[in-house]
Amino acid sequence: MPLPYGFVKARIASQPSLRPSRRRREIQYHLHFSLLVDGANWDVAVNVGTNDSDDLLKYKLVYDFRHPVIAALSATGAGQHDLTSQSALPALDFQRSDVLANTGAWRDSDVMDGTDLAEPAASLQRLLVKARELQSDVYVWGRFYSEGNGIHDTHMNQGSTGTFIHRPADDSNDHNDVWQDGALLVDLGQPEWAAYFAAFNQQLVPTDALGNPVAGAAGIP
Repeated sequence: MPLPYGFVKARIASQPSLRPSRRRREIQYHLHFSLLVDGANWDVAVNVGTNDSDDLLKYKLVYDFRHPVIAALSATGAGQHDLTSQSALPALDFQRSDVLANTGAWRDSDVMDGTDLAEPAASLQRLLVKARELQSDVYVWGRFYSEGNGIHDTHMNQGSTGTFIHRPADDSNDHNDVWQDGALLVDLGQPEWAAYFAAFNQQLVPTDALGNPVAGAAGIP
């Protein structure tokens, strides 16, 4: 079944900080910061890379993001917006929508060394600090925390293998799905917005109706 998914629109309430998260074969790194959502502090975890050179992050950090979805987002109210089971924008699907059109090529992240000097952590942190100073509206897509207030999985959430394979009637809390990709957008008061999109090197495309890689799928070019 689909996982609880959507986006939050809010303003940043704390400085971003880099935190490690140990996985079985690697350390993943996230920039954490707080958003004030519907009167409560929400934790946001934005993926920025790993220490595994075989599983780097692919990312796009776009400062001239333009797309018709901007108008719809600007008209939404602040707070949590549930998009679970929706299959159209503003739910995000990197394979099934044109949200990535004209955003340029994917870049490989640096191998993370535990500091916030590596990319994209360094550039994204500067963007978030600026957004806090300007009190900009920030939009974060991902899966909602199963416990507590927060949002994570701010990256492509399809095309993974192994334990992430989505099976019908799957009730696990972490699996592939369609129309559940994560991202971060910032309204800096210009006609164009800033946008951050990410995926892992080991995720494969294209994907089927459950978000699993199809036969012959390959890494993101």
